[in-house]
Amino acid sequence: MTNHSNHSHSSHPHHHGGGGGSSSAGSLSTTETLSLLALSAACVAVLLNTFQDDGAPLSASIALSGIAFAASYAMIRWLGPTFLRADIKGVDMSKLHRREIPECMGAICAVVYLLVIMVFIPFPFYKDIVAATSGGGNRDVVLHVEHVQQGRFLHRFPHSKLASYLSAIIALQSIALLGIGDDLFDIRWRHKFFIPAFAAIPLLVIYFVDFGVTSIVIPIPLQPYLGELFDLGGLYYLYMTAIAIFSPNSINILAGINGIEVSQSIVIALLLVLNDCLYLFTPYPHPATDSHLFSLYFLLPFLGVSCALLAHNWYPARVFVGDTYCYFAGMVFVVVSVLGHFSKTLILLLLPQIFNFLYSAPQIFGLVPCPRHRLPKFNARTGLLEPSVTPWTPERQPRPPVRWALLLLHRLRLVRVTLDRETGLFAESTNLTILNLWLVWRGPLREDRLATEITAVQLLVGLFGLFVRHRLALLVFKEDNWGVAGGSPPP
Repeated sequence: MTNHSNHSHSSHPHHHGGGGGSSSAGSLSTTETLSLLALSAACVAVLLNTFQDDGAPLSASIALSGIAFAASYAMIRWLGPTFLRADIKGVDMSKLHRREIPECMGAICAVVYLLVIMVFIPFPFYKDIVAATSGGGNRDVVLHVEHVQQGRFLHRFPHSKLASYLSAIIALQSIALLGIGDDLFDIRWRHKFFIPAFAAIPLLVIYFVDFGVTSIVIPIPLQPYLGELFDLGGLYYLYMTAIAIFSPNSINILAGINGIEVSQSIVIALLLVLNDCLYLFTPYPHPATDSHLFSLYFLLPFLGVSCALLAHNWYPARVFVGDTYCYFAGMVFVVVSVLGHFSKTLILLLLPQIFNFLYSAPQIFGLVPCPRHRLPKFNARTGLLEPSVTPWTPERQPRPPVRWALLLLHRLRLVRVTLDRETGLFAESTNLTILNLWLVWRGPLREDRLATEITAVQLLVGLFGLFVRHRLALLVFKEDNWGVAGGSPPP
């Protein structure tokens, strides 16, 4: 429920797509109830079985992800009427019959997710807890006096991994609080833009203590001049801070129609899971295996809660996700990429979001007038979405450089400009978002068709990004760390 004074890039209910309603609002059908109970029972059985196999943390993570899906799905349905009564709701702008539906449902997913990853803490450390504590698997071992005095074999426990895990939880809790505050109290964009950087401080401290690599690999053609590695020092931390600021906000910018925030986040998460699996399925123990397992532990429950939210937010949506989900999703990607040491890979997967931000920049920074809502315009006669426009008045015309740039973009079909036939002055220009641009290219589309096509673009660009990361990069670098058995180059 965000009010941006000079631009519109949030999942605000009043410019979001989503209506539809539910015939059984607030309750689950018998089929849904039985399905969720069966899923939960199966996941609990898997979870209990993991203790027979040294903890089996990956199996436990998958099981907890199923429980997270079931809990989120049910709670979104149950709490919807409660949110409506509390006036946490929004009106759909892209439907013929506009209905009020619950807003800020991403907060439910964020809370379920945080609880699940807290419950998961013992599983990745199960073997260490059993092996490194006198009360675990070492009961039959005769301890020397010095060990008894120490109480436990503290030096064997991987405290650095636990610190990384806990720092990630702190960062995600912080960003969830920001999102909930934004949804409830309408924080202005310029006040909240940099807050994700503060949420990322625990991550950066752990990165500094536990890993500390600030060097980048130089492309082969430049190595005669700069050497094989170039140390960025403190600039590397500024770079990671910039990612921490951009990622949550970028999910928030690409919003405005049913399901688009959740579907783009699910695609990015699936691509990160694919990237992790590339390292896990190597024929030898890869030095980066632990980092990518860490990434999976955070991504799998995220996919669980996101799929539950998408089931309610896809066209015609029965709930809105709110800013909480956008910030929370973006910070999950920051957490896994910074602590998993593949932050540059994340940038390749966020290329559509980067393009959308750069394309929106003239309106975000006031060079072009920016209405409060830039979501595509709903045509009640056809039931389709069309590009929304910004009107120009004779008193307010673009400055010569901006006018020239807009006319150039119009010729390149990157914007649609309408000129007044008599005066030649600007009458209107399409709003600068990737959703409007897609409608300029494709013509009017139904809301779910637009969301599907943009999500498909996200998937194809992401797959190409992974191809660039692991194959084309070999044209300018000596090796890709996926294929390195002896050691992992800097991230």
